[in-house]
Amino acid sequence: MGTVNAITQDWPAMSRKSAEQMTQKYGPPNEAIPSRLIWYNNGPWKRTIVYRDEIPHNFPQPHSDTLEQVIDYQVPVEKFTELAKFDGSVVVERTKGEVSARCDMEAANILALNLMHEIVTGTLTAEQAREKYSEETAAFVMNRPAPFAEKLQFQVPHGNTMDTDHVTITDNLLHQAKEKFKDVTGLNGE
Repeated sequence: MGTVNAITQDWPAMSRKSAEQMTQKYGPPNEAIPSRLIWYNNGPWKRTIVYRDEIPHNFPQPHSDTLEQVIDYQVPVEKFTELAKFDGSVVVERTKGEVSARCDMEAANILALNLMHEIVTGTLTAEQAREKYSEETAAFVMNRPAPFAEKLQFQVPHGNTMDTDHVTITDNLLHQAKEKFKDVTGLNGE
């Protein structure tokens, strides 16, 4: 823990607070470098990252994003725009098959990912999810029941969510590209 404290002692207050909360809940991080702390396979998360550098964010109210939590999840391409309308701190990694949420507290990340799932499954639109996010956040802060902020409400897939896309360069095009490379570089196999 001495290493973590040494790393975070000069971090901004919100980043330090996130680091303290995650360390109290999940123990020491698996990786600790000057700009971030990283835990792997902690709780429902594939990865948890606390950042030194805060990202200002005004939804649903002004705060700094310092805590990112990642799950395996495959988002259909046609849902990307709707998720972007919902919350810029929900990040979809299509190729890796991951979705993450960034905020200043774990409950907000849980809430964001639950609402992401509602959007992906067609239960809510982005606008409806934004309204529900504000309502659930207010309830959570006032110690009222807020189930969407308390635990993930869907079964989180583990692995097998990657989208490696498909090959678009045919053998003929690849051969042409190799020949062009040889012409340009003068490396024609001699």
